[in-house]
Amino acid sequence: MKVAILSGSVYGTAEEVARHAADLLNAAGFEAWHNPRASLADVQAFAPDAFLAVTSTTGMGELPDNLQPLYSSIRDQLPAAWRGLPGAVIGLGDASYGDTFCAGGEQLRELFGELGVREVLPMLRLDASESVTPETDAEPWLAELIIALRG
Repeated sequence: MKVAILSGSVYGTAEEVARHAADLLNAAGFEAWHNPRASLADVQAFAPDAFLAVTSTTGMGELPDNLQPLYSSIRDQLPAAWRGLPGAVIGLGDASYGDTFCAGGEQLRELFGELGVREVLPMLRLDASESVTPETDAEPWLAELIIALRG
């Protein structure tokens, strides 16, 4: 199964979590693909069977700049081929920001919903105020994701 990993990162933490997820998925026998600067054409060329989105939140709850163009392209085109595919989201944020905590991840969940991507696990919320190693903290959830994708 080919898993496309979409990531949005401001300081590199979400990218590190995405790279670690790709390593774990590849080790589990999946073909994971991650390009933090991917365009819609890049993702479509990979022809994914599943999605994992990993993003931090910036500003007043926005997606990081590196993910904005891909997000906009997907929203504009809503690729029909992705309807029904499994997907999941990891959101990174800081709980001290209250209402905007993991808002970037929530935006991707909403986008997956519009696309008809089937959420196979509830979004993982990683809190920067509690975690110094988010890539390690994500491992139990990623193990569940691997099981869910094998389903």
